[in-house]
Amino acid sequence: MQDKTHGTAHPGLTRKEAQARLAQYGPNTLGEAARTSWAAILLRQFTGLLVLILIGAAIVAAVLGEVIDALAIGLVVVLNGALGFVQEWQAETALVALRSMLSPKARVRRDGVAQVIDSADIVPGDLVLVSAGDKVPADLVLRRGLDLRVDESTLTGESLPVSKAVSKAAEDDDTARLFMGTAIVTGHGEGEVVATGRATAFGQIATLTTSLGEKTTHLQRVLARLARQMAAFALGVAALVAAAGLWAGHGLREMFFMALSLAVAIVPEGLPAVVTITLALGAAAMVRQQALARRLQAVETLGAANVICTDKTGTLTEDKMTATRLWTPSGVSEVSGGGYDPAGHTAHAAGQHLRAGDDPALGAVLETA
Repeated sequence: MQDKTHGTAHPGLTRKEAQARLAQYGPNTLGEAARTSWAAILLRQFTGLLVLILIGAAIVAAVLGEVIDALAIGLVVVLNGALGFVQEWQAETALVALRSMLSPKARVRRDGVAQVIDSADIVPGDLVLVSAGDKVPADLVLRRGLDLRVDESTLTGESLPVSKAVSKAAEDDDTARLFMGTAIVTGHGEGEVVATGRATAFGQIATLTTSLGEKTTHLQRVLARLARQMAAFALGVAALVAAAGLWAGHGLREMFFMALSLAVAIVPEGLPAVVTITLALGAAAMVRQQALARRLQAVETLGAANVICTDKTGTLTEDKMTATRLWTPSGVSEVSGGGYDPAGHTAHAAGQHLRAGDDPALGAVLETA
């Protein structure tokens, strides 16, 4: 296959050029959200209004000389924070480990030699080689291609593969462009990188979604409202008791401390711990189903959802019509491989590999497909 522009295969960037461009443009990543520090996760456990009320109650109890009550309330606050911290820190470290395991590779031509590098090291101007089964690592302009069809469902939602071909007006013609995140269905080709990271079409979508910010969950709003109501009720009752005592002739100091003691007694010290334990059990159940919750409050939000509106393709499914099992007169056969990738084999349930020529029924199925 000849390069229509130069007549021969272009050698690509040199090593020094690639290093200089990597320093100029940065790594080819979407700039994943920064890892939350352990200190931030720990502090987050003590910022809820209900927890703050308990901390205040512990301080008041200590001032009143109720050391046992103060220690009990403080212990509840500490255990509640520790449980929430352990759950969220484990989820955070698990996500970091998963990201480190998912280090995609790409084939490029540099110094005239085809080589495999980390996708993060791709820079504008690189020549990327793609073939069936590959994920496009950056936005490319097609320079050479043969029978190239691309699955763009992750970008457009369109499930049918799109044909790609070299064009003289490649910069303005989407049929000559390959976009980051899409998958090569058939054929092979070579493209020049024109955008990496957040400068790609996929990266711009990621920027929009990450710029929405983080909102408080339904559970957080309910607990905050409950805390305000309890605080108002406790202070109201304490004020009434203090007023009644003063009217009955008791001393101001005596009634002040009595009112504070009553306010502390009204606060349900065990509620935050009960909520945290319940959410922790829910998070543990999600982990058993291979789902991680970075924040415990997200467990309640997901559990309260009745309808989830999402793009099915690429989110809930892989957009791959894949046969995994065949029933023929000769028995049941297991099929390996996935999607349009021609790799894989067919085998009996016992594990013995089959060839289409050895089984007429299997051959007929493959011929029909």
